[in-house]
Amino acid sequence: MKKNLSSAILAAALIVPLVAAAGSADLWPGTQAGAPEPSMSGVPTALRNELENFDDLDFRVYTTQQWQDVHLSHSDDVIVHWPDGHQTQGLAQHIQDMKWMFYFAPDTRITVHPVRFGTNDAEWTAVTSFLDGTFTQPMPTYLGTLIQPTNKTFHIPMVTLGHWNAAGLMDEEYLFWDNAALCNQLGISATEVGLTP
Repeated sequence: MKKNLSSAILAAALIVPLVAAAGSADLWPGTQAGAPEPSMSGVPTALRNELENFDDLDFRVYTTQQWQDVHLSHSDDVIVHWPDGHQTQGLAQHIQDMKWMFYFAPDTRITVHPVRFGTNDAEWTAVTSFLDGTFTQPMPTYLGTLIQPTNKTFHIPMVTLGHWNAAGLMDEEYLFWDNAALCNQLGISATEVGLTP
């Protein structure tokens, strides 16, 4: 059964005692593309595997557009909640949505996870990252128009709250970033893109 947002918030609240109980900032080290995975002594194996899987998703699969490997971290029926409020179901649709940013910023990348942790039962993970890229190609908008490139760069903090099933795959994902800040950095308005009513 899929979890709703209130469950996600509750799960996030439950993560805090786990972090506090650990008593050590070294328990939850950040990660960077190309660097070895930290040992994370004391973190349950299932949770450590999920965090490593998520690192691979962002640093390799997403950044280098290896869409054929998204199934290594996501279930076929994954539900994804996007920052603009829309929700999708299914892996194929999620992959299509992830491709959008590469249309206008082919150098889109995620290379660092400053904060990454999860619940002791490996049901939930929370990972922060930065989404970077350059607006160098025409942007297809949700309004069916094209916005010409401004050649401006973006550096957007984001958070992914993930729910993982018993098979170790993410079956629900909450994505958080500021679309207005992204558009401001690109030199366009959210209304032009169709991100606001």
